[in-house]
Amino acid sequence: MNLLRRNFNLGMVAAAVLAVAGPHAAMAASAIPFSAEAFKAAQGAGGPILVEIHADWCPTCKAQAPILQKLTADPKFKDLKVFRVDFDSMKPAVQALGARTQSTLIVFKGAVEKGRSVGDTSQASIAALLEKSL
Repeated sequence: MNLLRRNFNLGMVAAAVLAVAGPHAAMAASAIPFSAEAFKAAQGAGGPILVEIHADWCPTCKAQAPILQKLTADPKFKDLKVFRVDFDSMKPAVQALGARTQSTLIVFKGAVEKGRSVGDTSQASIAALLEKSL
């Protein structure tokens, strides 16, 4: 009985958190690991793309993560493909994208680069950058 009550309470807490977070919180675009093939396919499809040059140790990248999660949960970004490039282990991709440092965000509309930022942690300016991909 105690276990049943505990599971019920956990379920209620989870439902409350989801209600507070909003209906689209679970729908945020997840960053997928970068591969040249997947990136080319996304460019060929012509849709909006975000490339995130990321390093796990980077405090700016850590600050960008919740902002990107919140923004990509917005229905207007439902078609946004998010690619994560690991700054440390994917140097050829970093160089091919013309990035010099981690915490670089690059947006594309199909194959055309529409904008980039480096080290930005302002939700408003990151939102404006993502909107350039639409």
